[in-house]
Amino acid sequence: MTVTNRGADALLKSVGAAMLAAGPVMLWRGRGGRKDIRAKLTAQKIFFPRRGLPAHLADLAGRPVGTGPQARVFAEMIKGSLARATDGRTYSEITEELHAAGDDEKPADLRQTAFMGETLRASLMSAYQAWEVTSLVTGLGALLTGLGAALVVSPRDGAAR
Repeated sequence: MTVTNRGADALLKSVGAAMLAAGPVMLWRGRGGRKDIRAKLTAQKIFFPRRGLPAHLADLAGRPVGTGPQARVFAEMIKGSLARATDGRTYSEITEELHAAGDDEKPADLRQTAFMGETLRASLMSAYQAWEVTSLVTGLGALLTGLGAALVVSPRDGAAR
């Protein structure tokens, strides 16, 4: 083995060792993130309605929102309900109407409904996005662990001579 080959072999083994060390940390952090998201969603005590869900969501009836995908489904339900309640108008559009209407309380109540709905929807979508990030971190952790192990244990060309 030449000096260049030994140096390359040492470098690859070092990179593999670093990957092997980082991978399990990423797996641990990804799982911890999921656990935290689950706990925070569960603490909110948000439940799917027992009745009135579309057929493809019937299995969620009465169940708590406890995962990122469930948070996304609930956020989409809020979006639909909000569109029906506001006739498809946004919070900003309702606010403009409120300023134009003066003392009329109906736009004020509608604006509060739109604000609360959009706030809850944004919060649920944030939980979903965080859930997806934990999937990415966990997947990358598994990939780094596997590649790191392969780099550490695999013989290099000419290393066995």
